[in-house]
Amino acid sequence: MVKTIGNPLSWGGATLSQAGHALETAAENIGSHDSVLPEIRPLTLADIRMALDKGINDFAHFRSDVFVMVLIYPAIGILLAFAAFQQNLLHLIFPMAAGFALIGPFVAIGLYELSRRREAGETVSWAQAITVFRPAVAGPVFALGLYLMALYAIWLVAAAWIYQITLGPDLPATLRGFATEVMTTSEGYAMMTLGLATGLVFALLVLITGLISFPMLIDRRVGVPVAVAASFRLARQSPRVVGFWGLTVAAILVAASIPVFLGLILALPILGHTTWHLYRAAVRFPD
Repeated sequence: MVKTIGNPLSWGGATLSQAGHALETAAENIGSHDSVLPEIRPLTLADIRMALDKGINDFAHFRSDVFVMVLIYPAIGILLAFAAFQQNLLHLIFPMAAGFALIGPFVAIGLYELSRRREAGETVSWAQAITVFRPAVAGPVFALGLYLMALYAIWLVAAAWIYQITLGPDLPATLRGFATEVMTTSEGYAMMTLGLATGLVFALLVLITGLISFPMLIDRRVGVPVAVAASFRLARQSPRVVGFWGLTVAAILVAASIPVFLGLILALPILGHTTWHLYRAAVRFPD
């Protein structure tokens, strides 16, 4: 078959048509398509231990691929911390670090795909895992991801407001002076108490809506409503276990963020892989 060089206008039109079709597919899949609703099995602490063991095993198996995928996150954290120092926003460094727990379910999407493919017996690398963002999956995933990023932005606004009404309006001059004021004054205690209570509300919103919804969205074409509803059902059926898992995730992410965010290189992959196995333990689709 003879190949010819196409007209730039016709090539551009074809490219735009393909892009438009991909966007249409992504938008259509935000809603629910799969008529089979998932069955939710209550979780136990034994399930968390099992999922964590499998998550660590996946991390060891994909170690080099995972490092390539997650290096960007500590880099972003370091840039945020640097910007906070430069812009005299020292009071927002801890909220920025704690906020990683809010967007964690979204940024770990590639890790779910690695675990999914390994479980299916496929040979996979980080480059292949990126194909998770195919149009049928990208729409629902990014829609739910935007929700988490919006919560993160609102959390930072709330944290700034809490500082303003407790230790403000003057901004801290040094990190050491800020830490001293927080730990030795009644206003500092008030800021910590109000901040932790507010952060807990945001964390619960993310935990309830994002616990298993992202893994489900890459596993099945269920759409955002079904995936989020499944997370709600699991949280309602296993409140203590889900709460324990949420506290564990938050503690690990905060601890991993403190040493210049470098601990995220280990924490994010293990938690991401573990979340996939928790989803598999909790969810069954009737055949």
